[in-house]
Amino acid sequence: MGSDPDLRGGRLAAVGAGVLALGALGYVGLVDPHRPGSPFPPCPFKLITGLNCPACGGLRMTHDLLHGDLGAAAVDNVFLLIGLPLLGMWWLWRRRRGLPAFPPAAVAVIAVAAVVWTVVRNLPGFPLVPTVLDP
Repeated sequence: MGSDPDLRGGRLAAVGAGVLALGALGYVGLVDPHRPGSPFPPCPFKLITGLNCPACGGLRMTHDLLHGDLGAAAVDNVFLLIGLPLLGMWWLWRRRRGLPAFPPAAVAVIAVAAVVWTVVRNLPGFPLVPTVLDP
């Protein structure tokens, strides 16, 4: 008997996604998004509005984490630094109980939190903004 093609295809997809994720993390770890002229694309929201979006600084935060600099990661985007692990734990907790991962109320809370974070991080003098290093 052969293996189930759907199961094998799912495993291949998972392995492929893992390889892509590791490659992306490796690239973010090697290329410093803090440097002006970095090959990372600029945030479209920031280009259009001049404001930091809820995810602005996410690449810098990831780079900082990969280099063991938790303080710099928090400055670049504390919202994602705390929020992404919380979302992951929420998803696992809900999935293990057979519940939908993100019911409408959870989506609404996430959206409100993102809007509040966007407003707060763009207030004049707010200290936690993505860093750019001098050349």
